[in-house]
Amino acid sequence: MPLNRVDKRRAGGWFVSLFAIVLMLVGLVLLAGGVMLVRLGGSWYYVLAGALLVVSGGLIHRRRFAGIGLFALGFLGTAVWAYREVGTQFWPLVPRLSPWIVLGIVAAMIAPSLRKRVRALSWLTALALLAVGATGFMAMFDEHGVIEATRPLAQAVAPDSQAQRSERWQYYGRTLDGHRFAPFDQIDRQNVGALQVAWTFRTGDIPGKGAEDQTTPTQIGDSVYVCTPYQKVFALDADTGQERWRYDPKSPDSKVWNRCRGVAYYDAAAFAQAHPDDVAAQAAGTAACAQRLFLGTTDARLIALDSATGQPCAGFGTAGTVDLKVGMGLVQPFYYMTTSENTVIGNRILVGGWVQDGASVDEPSGVIRAFSADTGELLWAWDPGNPQTTLLPAAGESYSRTTPNMWSTPSYDEKLDWAFLPMGGQTPDFFGGHRRPSSDEFGSSVVAIDMKTGKVQWHYQTTHHDLWDYDVPSQPALVDMPDAGGKVVPAVVQLTKRGQIFALDRATGQPITEVVEKPAPTDVVKDDRVSPTQPYSVGMPQIGNAPLTEADMWGATFFDQLWCRIEFRRMRYDGEFTLASEDHVNLQFPGNYGGFNWGSAAVDAQNDILYAGSMRMPLWGQYIPRAVADDPNAPGGHDGLHVMAGTPYGYRKGMFMSPLGVPCHAPPYGQLTAVDLKNHTILWQKPMGTVADTVLPFGIKAKLPFAIGMPVMGGPVATAGGLVFFAGTYDYYLRAIDSATGKEVWKGRLPVGAQATPMTYMSPKTGRQFVVIAAGGARQSPDRGDYIVAFALPDGAAAPTK
Repeated sequence: MPLNRVDKRRAGGWFVSLFAIVLMLVGLVLLAGGVMLVRLGGSWYYVLAGALLVVSGGLIHRRRFAGIGLFALGFLGTAVWAYREVGTQFWPLVPRLSPWIVLGIVAAMIAPSLRKRVRALSWLTALALLAVGATGFMAMFDEHGVIEATRPLAQAVAPDSQAQRSERWQYYGRTLDGHRFAPFDQIDRQNVGALQVAWTFRTGDIPGKGAEDQTTPTQIGDSVYVCTPYQKVFALDADTGQERWRYDPKSPDSKVWNRCRGVAYYDAAAFAQAHPDDVAAQAAGTAACAQRLFLGTTDARLIALDSATGQPCAGFGTAGTVDLKVGMGLVQPFYYMTTSENTVIGNRILVGGWVQDGASVDEPSGVIRAFSADTGELLWAWDPGNPQTTLLPAAGESYSRTTPNMWSTPSYDEKLDWAFLPMGGQTPDFFGGHRRPSSDEFGSSVVAIDMKTGKVQWHYQTTHHDLWDYDVPSQPALVDMPDAGGKVVPAVVQLTKRGQIFALDRATGQPITEVVEKPAPTDVVKDDRVSPTQPYSVGMPQIGNAPLTEADMWGATFFDQLWCRIEFRRMRYDGEFTLASEDHVNLQFPGNYGGFNWGSAAVDAQNDILYAGSMRMPLWGQYIPRAVADDPNAPGGHDGLHVMAGTPYGYRKGMFMSPLGVPCHAPPYGQLTAVDLKNHTILWQKPMGTVADTVLPFGIKAKLPFAIGMPVMGGPVATAGGLVFFAGTYDYYLRAIDSATGKEVWKGRLPVGAQATPMTYMSPKTGRQFVVIAAGGARQSPDRGDYIVAFALPDGAAAPTK
């Protein structure tokens, strides 16, 4: 029988009515959004769930116990639906089930007010749901989606103590093979927990707009050299961090892309000693400024500095400077610069450059040049658009405009005397109808080049006619590894933004593991062209690049998850090679941040393991009319709008996020993966980073360290102590990972986040091992800093070095 008014007041009063109204409002939102989703060809779940909640709330408002039963039916149905979509994956289940758990607890609590005889069952249900919710909350602190190690590793053999002291961190990858492996074992799996801050240095150069601190220090003897995003250079005492000298090149602030990923080192005396028959080398080895650093600037200067004093080397170029704009034709401010560390190879310095992304079809050349490290003389040039130009262009001419460039770091094989260049695509990145055949040949490729002559030996393309900004971003790793038939060959292992890992024969450039050409979308806009196939390195692991589906959409709540599903269905998505147009917003995954990026891999050659950090960050994009793109008030730069002057369109893009600022796809967003180079498989994989320091809407920090796996920037470093050090996460930590298992064994708090690659060295004075990281602020974080932080074991606590 219906309850009378007195019975209704007793049956829960205002609270029941409020809960009923909440259910109906939630249901109406889900129902309306669900109808939109169904019209777009999406899941019917939200229509059914929304309608059920509306009816359930209406019944509860009328004090009908059937409303509780209907809610329970919806809860069970949701659980079945969630399991069918994502199985037992923890993070994908959270926004699907957590709202129902919270509402279910309340529903169970009010049920006795509608039917007294269910009191005991209701309270048991509420307690059970509360226990499930608490268990789920605690599970947010755990890592999920972990791939456990599949084979044991031997401890890498390190040299004796004195030999370790003589080692140095001279290049971005420590050595020219790009391994980022340190043969130091003083800090190991057993004692790493005792690491503490040994010293901190502040540069006073806090990154502002368009600046990111991504430097990896260079260590030579008892000195450590660092550069800031504005190209100031500091020499520090390796044991104390005390400043020895500083140099300010007075570089202009681009406000768009201020970077300095490291300074290069050259020892003319050491080169002369290794080449006693080279008369010029003997002269350079005894001249002033024989030990020097090389710095690239935002206004395209290459500056040589005396490593002992920080003063420009007078015998290099003009008063210590080579103008990299010579031969380039028109170079608008900040359209050409070096951002990655230049590479010293013997007595030569190999120079590539960053070119402004997406501005115009008429930009500076991507020419690759070798200069004498002694005098600054141009030794050779490789112009991808005109290989006949091997030095300076003829009078009145320039290197070919707007060609593919090398903005990242090359590797070098001393036996072959070849450098291996990771090449970017031709700008503008998202339209290619104007490109020359040479750009389609060398863009987004690995190029082997003879360091004596600058002649190309081979090239291998990882993306054909790249319209997605899938540059080759990582330093190639030179390793000896088994091919598909088990024969060990010298190889080049190349990471890409697409999450592909290509293994190529170092001598020929041919794949040594299986690569297949798969069909790709071809309905390109009429003014462009497209490759009908694209290469997939199926013989090596694919990292974080599985195609997205509607079920992969995510959110902090089921409201923004629904919003993300609707937007996913509205966008055009045909896989990683989805083509842009004016008619629709396209979804790009992996996005042009990667996959893998400039951080590159670390390699333990003794155990045949490669370690690499990767991101999963899809982007939306769309062509816009020429007139809109040409609006002088339109924002430009690396992110947001690409003007693409000289093409039929502009291009706007951004990260695919929910209205709450949460990524629209399920975690993890950043991972660290160990790849078994013997078996061409994943050894272990883990999410990296928590949301503890992530800024939420309204400027609130998350605080709780949920191990969700955040986007990563920067690279790993492996050591003979069985550790991998990594810092490029959104939270403010340097971490040590057990290289054999992937387990986190230590983390050290930083004053702000870091997006640089760490390094490690043994002090030649004290024999103490230091791990150093530049902490200037995590990407997307408002917290910025100017810190160089060194960690070490407490004095006297270091285990004897083997």
